Amino acid sequence: MQHAQFPHIGGDISSIIETLVSVDGTAAHNHVHMLCVAANDHGARPLASLADAAHYLSLLHGRFPGVIDHAATRSADNAARHWLVQACEGFADERAYLTQLTVALGPVPSTSGQNSCDSTVLQQRHALEMLAQSDRRGCAMGAALTLVLDWAGIRALLDRAAIRLGIEPVQCNLPSQNDTLAVARAIAVDDAAVRAMQFGARQLLSQHRGLWDLMHARSDIRAQEAC
Repeated sequence: MQHAQFPHIGGDISSIIETLVSVDGTAAHNHVHMLCVAANDHGARPLASLADAAHYLSLLHGRFPGVIDHAATRSADNAARHWLVQACEGFADERAYLTQLTVALGPVPSTSGQNSCDSTVLQQRHALEMLAQSDRRGCAMGAALTLVLDWAGIRALLDRAAIRLGIEPVQCNLPSQNDTLAVARAIAVDDAAVRAMQFGARQLLSQHRGLWDLMHARSDIRAQEAC
């Protein structure tokens, strides 16, 4: 899978982050495309892959405080204050929705290397916690803004899983894409902030990409074991 290469300074930060998410985010990952299609299949194997994804998403983002909560304690930007309040409240709802679906989808499917996978995702969660608590101005906000933007791809998958289970998808109360990009522009006050925001954005997407790569590998292992 090809990943975008962008300059580290200059340009409109909102456009840069938007492009990063579009090219390198969750919605662009092949395994997510497969899961979205599989959600329409009523067989057991697709359901297992959805359960797998929900379980590890919950391990990565299902605990409080999360990326956005940590960023809210680090940001001194008045332009981001309202956005952060809405994002924190909205992501609390998303955690509850993710938990509901994880329970409804059932236990994580047995897959070789389970302990190693758990350890890998816990390391990813720790990396995100460190990123969101960075003292480098703009880094935590870059990660938080990108999480909200990339969550649209995750939410699309969660909603398909909900429909597959006969559960009515709940309304998403996260800030809109336009509001999120507007905040990105407002807090990109200098080149140092722009670089830090890009770093936070890239690192957040890298962890998400790593998660979906892992989910794809686990799916392949189960398919081989079933043969």
